[in-house]
Amino acid sequence: MSSSPTLIFMVIFFLESLAAMLQNGFMVTVLGREWVRRRTLPAGDMIVASLAASWFCLHGVAILNNLLIFFGFHFVRDYYNTLWHFVNTLTLWLTAWLAVFYCVKVAVFSHPVFFWLKWRISRLVPRLLLGSLVLVGLTVISSAIVTGILKQMIASKSSQGNSTWAERVQAFYRSFHLFDVMLMWSVPFLLFLVSMLLLVFSLCRHLGLMRNYRQDPCDPSTRVHTMALKSLVFFLVFYTPYFLSLVVVAIEITNFQSHWYWAWEVVTYASICLHSSMLVLSSPKLRKVLMTRGLWLAKLQS
Repeated sequence: MSSSPTLIFMVIFFLESLAAMLQNGFMVTVLGREWVRRRTLPAGDMIVASLAASWFCLHGVAILNNLLIFFGFHFVRDYYNTLWHFVNTLTLWLTAWLAVFYCVKVAVFSHPVFFWLKWRISRLVPRLLLGSLVLVGLTVISSAIVTGILKQMIASKSSQGNSTWAERVQAFYRSFHLFDVMLMWSVPFLLFLVSMLLLVFSLCRHLGLMRNYRQDPCDPSTRVHTMALKSLVFFLVFYTPYFLSLVVVAIEITNFQSHWYWAWEVVTYASICLHSSMLVLSSPKLRKVLMTRGLWLAKLQS
């Protein structure tokens, strides 16, 4: 790729990242202010606020990391990779909890465990958020420690001329890192998919009952099912490409120094930018604040 297309993709990446940071900053400001004022927040909004904060940090880390790499500061890459891994993994878990929350609140099943979850989910959300933060933090810290030890061992054995042993340690390090990231990324992705499948199953069974009893298929319960399912479908459309791009990076299919690097960054972070846009537009509370601000700015300009 020539330098001109590379520059175009760089500009697109920074613009979409700044746009995403503005959107997520808006969500954090609105929901965080309500959280502070009322000293409480609905469980769904609590997850959205936490997710928006993690997205804001993820885009900020990505911008800083790419700027440092662009200007040749490759020696700090390991430090920012650790930070990026923490924020990214936390984002995947928060997205999964949002899907689980939608599923538990909307789907209808007669199993006692599901009834217990429906009754307790709002109280469990703060614990799930805090538990995810602690789990991801401990995992990333332990992974960073193991990575540092193994890299020191590789450097020590290489300097002593024992290249065979160093290669074995390096192969073990790659396998350990791949297992660690795939485990921490795959579990929340599977939670997301299971929640979506359960919601689809609940909707299909509900529609079957409506046909059997000859009731209106557009009753409130069906509309709630459909709206939640549409939200999760949009989540899946934006969530899956991002998850797959992370897998591609983890197994090192693409070269970090590739000329297509900036194009890859544009595609990867575009899904998060669109995801945050959808959250803003799908939330009546955020949409109302956005329209109020828009009317206020229009009055100032008139």
